[in-house]
Amino acid sequence: MIRLSLILLATSLLSGCSLFGIRDNYEHTAYVVVDNLTDKVEIRRYERRLAVETTVNTKEFREGRNEAFRVLFKYISGDNETNEDIEMTAPVESKKVSEEISMTTPVETSRTITGGTIMRFFLPSDYTIETTPRPNNPRVRIIELDQQLQAVLSFSGITKENIIKKNTDILLDTIVNSTWQATGETMAYSYDPPWTIPFLRRNEVAIVVIKP
Repeated sequence: MIRLSLILLATSLLSGCSLFGIRDNYEHTAYVVVDNLTDKVEIRRYERRLAVETTVNTKEFREGRNEAFRVLFKYISGDNETNEDIEMTAPVESKKVSEEISMTTPVETSRTITGGTIMRFFLPSDYTIETTPRPNNPRVRIIELDQQLQAVLSFSGITKENIIKKNTDILLDTIVNSTWQATGETMAYSYDPPWTIPFLRRNEVAIVVIKP
């Protein structure tokens, strides 16, 4: 019985679907740390990046994230003009919006979000704006982000909205007491599959920063 349990555990680990989560199977978005504000908060420089994103108009953050994830996962699973499977990367970015936002290529319109969620999947580094398959679903947008400096706070555990807010408050307080200035909206980064044991999960909250 013990031997059978060990075999099943090993098979699960090798398949990348263990209870612990295997984030090392994914390409991670590259960055360089340029400053450390605390042992949990650092300033990172991200170079130009490509991503696909979608917006879900709902006041419930968890519901919005779940729906947005399904839309984007269908895109990378072949719901695009070339029926191409695209490798998943980490992290997945999500944030709440409550203001008018500008949609980017290929949807070049604006609309008012009364309470919504934006989610982004960052594309593998070997894709360019020219080689990225165009989505079949008009809700999916391909975007290109310029180089950014971000203040990032890392934490483990679950990512309920109140926990994200608690860590966001810590991040913003840390920035206020530094030489950096926050700009724009905060975002949440998730690195692990949902079945990962909570205390082993890597989560982050982040915001773009500048030197005043």
